[in-house]
Amino acid sequence: MKYEPAEIEKKWQRFWEEKKSFLTKPEGKKSYILEMFPYTSAQIHMGHVRNYTIGDVIARQKMMAGYSLLHPIGYDSFGMPAENAAIKQKIHPANWTYRNAETIRRQLKLLGLSYDWNREVITCAPDYYRWNQYFFLKLFEQGLAYRKKSLANWCHPCKTILANEQVIDGKCWRCSSEVTQKELEQWFFRITAYAEELLDNSGLAGWPERVKIMQANWIGKSIGVEIFFPVPALNQTLSVFTTRADTIFGATYVVLSPDHPLVPEITAVSKNRPEIESFLERSRKAKDPEEMVKEGVFTGIKAHNPVNNEEIPLFLANYVLAGYGTGAIMAVPAHDSRDFEFAKAYNLPIREVILPLPPGERVGGEGTMQAAYEEPGILVNSGDFSGRPSEEGKEKIAAWMEQTGIGKKTIHYRLRDWCISRQRYWGTPIPIIYCKKCGIVPVPESELPVILPRDVSITGAGGSPLDIASFVDCACPHCQGKSRRETDTMDTFVDSSWYFLRYASGDWKDKPFDPKEVNFWMPVDQYIGGIEHAILHLLYSRFFVKTLRDLGLVNFNEPFTNLLCQGMVIKDGAKMSKSKGNVVDPEAMIKRYGADTVRLFILFAAPPEMDLEWSDHGMEGCWRFLNRVWNLAENLLPSAQNITPTSPPPSRGRNKEKEPSPLAG
Repeated sequence: MKYEPAEIEKKWQRFWEEKKSFLTKPEGKKSYILEMFPYTSAQIHMGHVRNYTIGDVIARQKMMAGYSLLHPIGYDSFGMPAENAAIKQKIHPANWTYRNAETIRRQLKLLGLSYDWNREVITCAPDYYRWNQYFFLKLFEQGLAYRKKSLANWCHPCKTILANEQVIDGKCWRCSSEVTQKELEQWFFRITAYAEELLDNSGLAGWPERVKIMQANWIGKSIGVEIFFPVPALNQTLSVFTTRADTIFGATYVVLSPDHPLVPEITAVSKNRPEIESFLERSRKAKDPEEMVKEGVFTGIKAHNPVNNEEIPLFLANYVLAGYGTGAIMAVPAHDSRDFEFAKAYNLPIREVILPLPPGERVGGEGTMQAAYEEPGILVNSGDFSGRPSEEGKEKIAAWMEQTGIGKKTIHYRLRDWCISRQRYWGTPIPIIYCKKCGIVPVPESELPVILPRDVSITGAGGSPLDIASFVDCACPHCQGKSRRETDTMDTFVDSSWYFLRYASGDWKDKPFDPKEVNFWMPVDQYIGGIEHAILHLLYSRFFVKTLRDLGLVNFNEPFTNLLCQGMVIKDGAKMSKSKGNVVDPEAMIKRYGADTVRLFILFAAPPEMDLEWSDHGMEGCWRFLNRVWNLAENLLPSAQNITPTSPPPSRGRNKEKEPSPLAG
């Protein structure tokens, strides 16, 4: 008999479905295997095939070892691609999404993956996103969801706000357009309240070290001092955060971020107002401060260094981040390379306050330095602290500042609160009502879900498609007065921050998940997905689990015990993409070679964590190998008819009747 994969694979896929081979049963020793679910964008690609094949192998091994297995799948389905498709193709986002989900479902079944299809979820369904709204209300009750006016990362082509994590090198993570700054009222999740917990890696022993490092760097804990610089012209005190209190005597100017809250007041009173306004216009483009040309403007105002009362100029500059520390720095050009570069460009004083230890070759004295000296050394020109080692001086000066009231020890994080507001249609409506009398009013839980209306006009021209009377006009739950609904929708990363909990609950309608089943299956034993999600989805999922734990809804601290970040599938040395013309269609490969050949190549072409170079020759080799295996089995089968197994296969704790292994084929 010839090896005919299409015929053989259909037989066993039908067998698995009829016998419910992969049906989840919470009993015995559990194993929860999960791959990051696909976005509903037309069809799967080879990167998906690699991800899901790796997970399938692990899942089948666990079943064969006797574990009770949970191996589910679903669809991440809200977001801008569906809305953009609606504009281009004149089709409703829901129709586009469900059509694509059906295509992906069919393709995944062609691959013969061991999913429990009864656990399938799709995040754009009201019975799913109502729980996004439920969690929002719970966080709102705890003060972890709040609204404020803030500068936002704005993508003009996408017509929406982006979270800090979604701005990559000054560009939109989705469309790669340049991101600018725009001030808007927005909703936030207070992820910073969990910064210290998120830094704790004690529950992440099974995670790649590079992911833990990426998250730690993103959270960016800094221990230092907040120093108070008087600004007489404004009758204000400017707070400056530094981790280098030992260099305070070398501060020769102060710099504010262009987005600092004092900038409007400074602009209003400054004699240099035209220059300031011109600079602010140029600085509105969101660029990486490490890569941009350092540019600034003198405000015409001076601050006082509190340790010696010296007058020093106050600048605005584009290399200072509003989101780090206080949005203001004390510039010590002799001992910071960025400050040194700026001071040279603007002819500002450079004062040495740390000399090398032991004495070595100097880089020049005051006025002649060729580079900043950033290493530890001996303090000089530092008042009573001169002569001390700089590391010792750091602690002594910080303590002295607290004693004299000119500063205080503090901790700052690079992590900012998670902006979840999006000015788009295809997302979860934020369950908030605005009443002139009662203010901000949460939608009662009994009225959830706030349904996303279908009859809207989606043009991409700006403004929310939800800003229509049939949706926004409502009665206040408190006073019954005329009110308006919030028109922003939630960031789609909210959807993926808890979907693994929904999987664990089966057909559960009264709550977001069944606590008994969730506490049995969670945490996920093996999670598989791309490294690109290290500081987006993975960080947000950890935050969600910790908030739900504190709400008493779950009894564990981390969502994923082990994490595997598979490499990309590349072709001709580049990531597969339609624009490069190097995409390989999985369905065409399955039709030509069969699913087993595709899976075999994906597994053996490279280690899971490494990038995989696509090779037509490699596919042909796997095809020939399986043909040889098939022919060998055909030749041995007659002589194996009378062989009796010496030991039974491992039991899964069920399937008592004798039948072929559910993993056969």
